[in-house]
Amino acid sequence: MSNLNTTLNSLAKPFTGLAPWLLRLTLGIVFFLHGYGKFPLPPEKMVGWFGSIGIPAPEIVSSMVAIGETTAGVGIILGGLLGSSLSHLITRLSGGAIMIIMIGAFSIAHADWFITTKLFTSEQIFLFALGTYFAIKGND
Repeated sequence: MSNLNTTLNSLAKPFTGLAPWLLRLTLGIVFFLHGYGKFPLPPEKMVGWFGSIGIPAPEIVSSMVAIGETTAGVGIILGGLLGSSLSHLITRLSGGAIMIIMIGAFSIAHADWFITTKLFTSEQIFLFALGTYFAIKGND
């Protein structure tokens, strides 16, 4: 067991710096694409759906979601590229925005998923978890 662990450690060590980037790039790209797919603004399908379920000012809210998703996705990636305390803040704020957006998605679009198998077999729970991770850890 010890030999296997030592071997795996020696194989993985050169790649440990890439591990956070796997999470950062995946989350950033996925969130950017989710938001970008809602352009041009306002996203008509989302406006219609939000209006049908009683969301006030559906044009504004749906546009804010699209802008928030694209901005948070870019922020997660840029926060890792910039080397300053500002980058740490950008990462944390972007992670927090992703958390809030995903809580909204769970509450509005997937309320029937709470604490069910559907929640834990969807990509949404991972987006929420990764956003939470970066909101807590920032660039640390």
